Amino acid sequence: MVKIREAIVVEGRYDKNTLSQVVDAPILETAGFGIFKDRQQMALLRRVAEKRGLIVFTDSDGAGFVIRNHIKSAIPGKSLKHAYIPDIPGKERRKSAPGREGKLGVEGMELSVLRQALEREREEEQRKLREAEENRKESAKLRVELTLRLEKAELKARRDAERIIAEARETAEAAFAEIDEMRSRLNDEEDHRTANEARAELRRRLNEA
Repeated sequence: MVKIREAIVVEGRYDKNTLSQVVDAPILETAGFGIFKDRQQMALLRRVAEKRGLIVFTDSDGAGFVIRNHIKSAIPGKSLKHAYIPDIPGKERRKSAPGREGKLGVEGMELSVLRQALEREREEEQRKLREAEENRKESAKLRVELTLRLEKAELKARRDAERIIAEARETAEAAFAEIDEMRSRLNDEEDHRTANEARAELRRRLNEA
């Protein structure tokens, strides 16, 4: 017997009777299309889904998918899982004729088929969990790589800024030195001109004497 934490919802009591031979879990019913009008039952399904999770296990015919989609639209996806039976033609023993689409429902399935369907759902859930864990690890790895790249980029930017500032300072110092030299040359030229003027004045006075 398959032990499952989640509750399971099927269409009717015959489905429930058959499934109870395979699974150790609470089994609820939709009463066929009755779930569309039974607000209390839908509220119960919603509470159960929120508390422990809910697996929808309806027939594979059109009516089963309509019921499945109705439940899916009323209950958040994070609380809902789905198990599917294969399309197998036939009729249930208690019925005199097959259903409209000629397919076996949950109540008409071999117990081994129901067990496999539930195990596939569990395997799919485990696969999703593994995939989520792998994605989490990959995201963590990417975050570390991004952090290292940002740190390297910041370090490079800081070094580049320091280099640019140093070069600017060197250029400024060279410009200041050039300006000082120009000023010195101008001062020397002014002193030279003043001396020449003094010598010329002295020569003029000597000539006059």
